[in-house]
Amino acid sequence: MKDFHTLEDFNFKDKTVLLRVDINCPLDRETLKIINDARIRRIIPTVRELMGKRAKVVILAHQSRKGKWDFTSLEQHAERLSKNLNYPVEYVDDVMGDKAMKAIRDLQPGSVILLGNVRELDSETAKLDMFGHAEGELVKALVPVIDYYVCDAFGAAHRSQCSLVGFPIKVPSASGRLMAKEISALKAIFDEPRRPSVFILGGAKFGDASEMIDHVLGTGMADTVMLVGLAGNAFLYARGTNLGERSLNVLKEELTDENLQAARDTMRRYGQRILLPSDVAIERDGERLSVLVGDLPVDEPAIDIGDATIEKFTKVIMSSRTSFMSGPAGMYEKDGFGVGTKALMEAMIDSKGQSVIGGGHTVGAADTFDLTDRFSYVSTGGGALETFLLGQPLPVIDALKYSFNKYRFDDI
Repeated sequence: MKDFHTLEDFNFKDKTVLLRVDINCPLDRETLKIINDARIRRIIPTVRELMGKRAKVVILAHQSRKGKWDFTSLEQHAERLSKNLNYPVEYVDDVMGDKAMKAIRDLQPGSVILLGNVRELDSETAKLDMFGHAEGELVKALVPVIDYYVCDAFGAAHRSQCSLVGFPIKVPSASGRLMAKEISALKAIFDEPRRPSVFILGGAKFGDASEMIDHVLGTGMADTVMLVGLAGNAFLYARGTNLGERSLNVLKEELTDENLQAARDTMRRYGQRILLPSDVAIERDGERLSVLVGDLPVDEPAIDIGDATIEKFTKVIMSSRTSFMSGPAGMYEKDGFGVGTKALMEAMIDSKGQSVIGGGHTVGAADTFDLTDRFSYVSTGGGALETFLLGQPLPVIDALKYSFNKYRFDDI
């Protein structure tokens, strides 16, 4: 029994639909051009379905946040949407002003517009619950000109922000196809994972790693956790390994006493169920070199797992029936240092079980290696996926559930 509306529940013909998506894309730091449009491609089925139902589609989205180098307009996102849809998507550089209102009112059935970066509004990220956001300026401005709200932004489902949770309080709302697929697939895979189940946690952050490890091992979601990337380096340091100054500098923001103690407690609690790298890869004289953990410290920073670790970890992954990866094993963008990430991904694919990856950088790495289509499931979520796996509430889902109960079929 479902607890939120989906697209088949409403008649969208000639109706104006506000579609909130997550098309927050990685950009090139120098050109500010999109370098991977996977998130744009994943929302195409929902947009096409709404167009086919003759809805007037108004897309609302964000790119990064104020103060960040990759906070830009969504003009190039509209171009990518147009290319993937094979249909022109008009970009409107406004969110709720006169220009946006006119574009919405002029929209024809089966057509699509993309409004400006919603995080231009300070009120978008105000720390409020769904009822507080329902009284926000954006909701008050757009509710009079829309009939339905559809959310397909699973990647942002862990955030209580105005455009994500405010509208379901005021108008009939539904999840898009991607959102519904994410929730259904992740529940099916992780509620009763096939055994043995292996989690590979990496990437550029490790502050939340102890909580994640404790949850997935403590609940039995995973049998083994492998730590790679900065998470692996941080746990090695917590165990007493001297990584060297340059490796430590990369970690320093999160090397708090609290995080280090949490890592030690987690390793003490779960012992050999947590696997750490036995060697790391550095760059010396322009070449990749594996260095055993026992031979550290070295002057160069550790930027990938080493060859011995790759061999050990791939054997464990190959014997798994469920494997999940969140975060690359190293600096995969650098020539010669995507070796660890690629090898672990290929082992996941070649194993006999279900293989799942999630998070923007992980999916970006899979795209780089042309492996994305070979996984059992690819999640668009980063923080939302982590929140889901921790068993914590997702504010967007809670808002859609509220709308489901408020707007029953006989009221619509």
